[in-house]
Amino acid sequence: MKMFYSPKYEVELGEHILPTVKFRLIKEKLIELGIAKPWDIEEPPPAVDEDISLVHTPAYIDKVRRGRLTTDELAVLDLPYSKELVEAAWIGVEGTIRAARYALETKLGIHIGGGGHHAYPDHGAGYCLFNDCAIAIRKLKEEGRIVKAMVVDCDVHQGDGTAFIFREDPTVFTCSVHQEDLYPEVKQQSDLDIGLETGVGDDQYLEEFSRHFLPALEIFRPQLLVYVAGADPYHDDQEGELALTFEGLERRDQIVFQEAKRRRVPVAVVLAGGYARRTADTVAIHVTTIRTGRHIVRPGMG
Repeated sequence: MKMFYSPKYEVELGEHILPTVKFRLIKEKLIELGIAKPWDIEEPPPAVDEDISLVHTPAYIDKVRRGRLTTDELAVLDLPYSKELVEAAWIGVEGTIRAARYALETKLGIHIGGGGHHAYPDHGAGYCLFNDCAIAIRKLKEEGRIVKAMVVDCDVHQGDGTAFIFREDPTVFTCSVHQEDLYPEVKQQSDLDIGLETGVGDDQYLEEFSRHFLPALEIFRPQLLVYVAGADPYHDDQEGELALTFEGLERRDQIVFQEAKRRRVPVAVVLAGGYARRTADTVAIHVTTIRTGRHIVRPGMG
């Protein structure tokens, strides 16, 4: 089974909370545990501008490529600009496109990266240059592979960029389960927002998630589910204040994969945020998501 990853995701950001090393560590742990073989890992090339422009404006794409983002735009992005960052962003878009295509072929696609859910058509935000999930959905729709898609976003922050992009598109259902009193300060309206209070733990999280997400999945019946599997609802995450344990996060993953499989909906997984005090915890959460998906959706694969 292929997984999509690039060593170029490990970008030097200086004293920044975003641990770009996690992508390499996840890949290494997957191989160490026998969940993936080295030859399973495919490095995508950079996306083409025509695909990125399915979501983002040509002016914004050009500004990113040429390094012409203003001081204010860089402040909203909250990342130090570099050619390496730009290269990683272009590759990351293609990684999600390929994971989504692979999901349609095999029922499960894994991108060890992606999840840029704060990016808007004309600007980046919250560590996200491009909205790779939105681009991948638009690309597969353009190719005639799907008509309807659902995004289930379990990052601790609301998927505001994704909600904005698809706000007038009835063929894409956006669902975000997040901490309500957290970035972004101004929320967008998803098709389904599950905004949780600070301190919510496993039981309440899973009850609220199941109660709202499962009927939406049953009624909407997408042809592709994009799972934004953030690790940051974890109780020891530095950017969020939810209180999920390793076990609670694994149960969250199980719900997504089991219900998608039951309805024969392919799942494309992107990783999004994770900022635990111990990077090893973030890595373990993401690895568990991938292992759970393989076990449930494609049993016998490791």
